[in-house]
Amino acid sequence: MCDFLLRFSAPAERYETMLEKLEAIHQRWKDVEAELSSPDVMSDMKRFAQLNKEYKDLAKIVDEYYIYRNIISNIETNKEILATEKDEDFREMAKGELDDLLVKQDEKEEEIRLMLIPKEPEDAKHAIVEIRGGTGGDEAALFAGDLYRMYMRYCEKRGWKTELVDYTEGTAGGYKEIVFNVLAEDAYGTLKYESGVHRVQRVPDTETQGRVHTSAASVVVLPEADEFDIELNPSDIRKDLFCASGPGGQSVNTTYSAVRLTHIPTGIIAQCQDQKSQLKNYDKALQVLRSRIYEMELQKHLEDISKKRKTMVSTGDRSAKVRTYNYPQGRVTEHRISLTMYNLPGVMNGDIQEILEALQFAENAEKLKEGTIA
Repeated sequence: MCDFLLRFSAPAERYETMLEKLEAIHQRWKDVEAELSSPDVMSDMKRFAQLNKEYKDLAKIVDEYYIYRNIISNIETNKEILATEKDEDFREMAKGELDDLLVKQDEKEEEIRLMLIPKEPEDAKHAIVEIRGGTGGDEAALFAGDLYRMYMRYCEKRGWKTELVDYTEGTAGGYKEIVFNVLAEDAYGTLKYESGVHRVQRVPDTETQGRVHTSAASVVVLPEADEFDIELNPSDIRKDLFCASGPGGQSVNTTYSAVRLTHIPTGIIAQCQDQKSQLKNYDKALQVLRSRIYEMELQKHLEDISKKRKTMVSTGDRSAKVRTYNYPQGRVTEHRISLTMYNLPGVMNGDIQEILEALQFAENAEKLKEGTIA
């Protein structure tokens, strides 16, 4: 969320009414609109991108401001009618409308309070999702594959575009590791809650005794960083080329198209082998490398937050157990907010919106308790 909205984390006495807060936001929105037309701003791409994002953020609230302002205007009109009108039928009609408007006022104010909760600047970014099989051997790799399909189906339902970056297949199927991009506005802000350890309890296909095994896979969700967030010195990056593996025809296995990048100062590595073009693989690997370096600094901030809010454990502590998928009972348990659902087939088919919304709601409730919004 833009810096301007962060000012509304001040105590209630700063603005007497919700309407005054919204009028201030409306004025800032008009100021930003004017700035975007300035030649100086248009010639500074970094400044233009920042203002354009702020403009879009404020526009969502301005739309609600117009609705709220109309509600308040109608409330005042009906109050005036009740104070001056002598006709009882007319007064009764005005009273009924006023009662409805007061309910709408409360509902709209609650919606706007949630919108005014300061978001992390990274939330609007695209996301990079990394899934790795953990304890459990082949079964963990299979489960990592199940999680990948779950996220793919979720993105399809949202109409979000995805790009495969890199993968290593498991010996019995699934993936030891798979990395993909989610190209959509607010993708990181939505999917960041998925970071952490996901456990599965089920009978593996290789189990002859019918015993339930517990396996795990880790999920890490990164905000996609661009050149404005992280400036990389080319001399600090070592590039290695190798033959890609997996499907894709002869050129995949015989051409040195796969790219591995190593950031020498930090030792961070990123690679991509999804494209036949070495240049495209380089661009994707550089994108992941930049995001991983950016996330190092972000992680310090998230760890501070996670100490205060249990719902942020997912992003503040990657080793935390966040969710369990129990196949014998058809149960999904979200440990951070003690949410249990008996809709495992639907969840594995990408129906995770209810879980994500519950986590976001819990986080927003904690922010409101902290007094971030008057």
